[in-house]
Amino acid sequence: MICLQETKARPGQLSGELLHPPCKKGKKPYLSFWASAKKPGYSGTAIYSRVQPLDVKVLGIGEFDDEGRVLQAEFAGFTLISAYFPNSRDAGARLGYKLDFCAAMLDLCNGYAAKGRHFVLSGDYNIAHTAIDLARPRENEENAGYLPEERAWMDAFTAAGHVDTFRHFHPGEKGHYSWWSYRGGARGRNIGWRLDYHCVDRGFLPRVLSSVIRNEVEGSDHCPVELRIKSGA
Repeated sequence: MICLQETKARPGQLSGELLHPPCKKGKKPYLSFWASAKKPGYSGTAIYSRVQPLDVKVLGIGEFDDEGRVLQAEFAGFTLISAYFPNSRDAGARLGYKLDFCAAMLDLCNGYAAKGRHFVLSGDYNIAHTAIDLARPRENEENAGYLPEERAWMDAFTAAGHVDTFRHFHPGEKGHYSWWSYRGGARGRNIGWRLDYHCVDRGFLPRVLSSVIRNEVEGSDHCPVELRIKSGA
């Protein structure tokens, strides 16, 4: 399963090969599901899967669905959520919208956990949670993605019992980032931010085998993050 954020595309704009990428020889092509923004060329999320979901839906909140911020795919044993958290922008111009979105995501995940339904919340959170999640924390304390309000929401999210899987396997380790500015050779110098996460409810954690940042994969200012889980319900 592959979650994408900031697709900036609608399914009707894509070739058949992009809608249904081929798998290894003898395997069926991927299925794909899309939540696109009303505004052309903006935002959007998608999920590719070799397994047919039991159900696929958006968040159900108009102001966020209008920007294609969330797509949910229900599988046997867990719900996969592809989420594109808003950027709070310079001087916090969109901080209120972002915090409303964050609150909605916490409510969603708390609701799943309360029902005993496991979830994997995957995506670009546009938040570096702690000082070890970006190369230059002191210089960025007033910048989007590292504002006190954003970090406080991550504190509340994990305090609710939800787990940042990368930090579960790599507690306290520095230098792990998933986004780098295109400016100043930031990626080559590893001056980056960890903005992309797979978070799960604590009850799902025994099924998580590994959580890895694939920083060797190029082609974007972000790199993929990978979660391996045990099969089964």
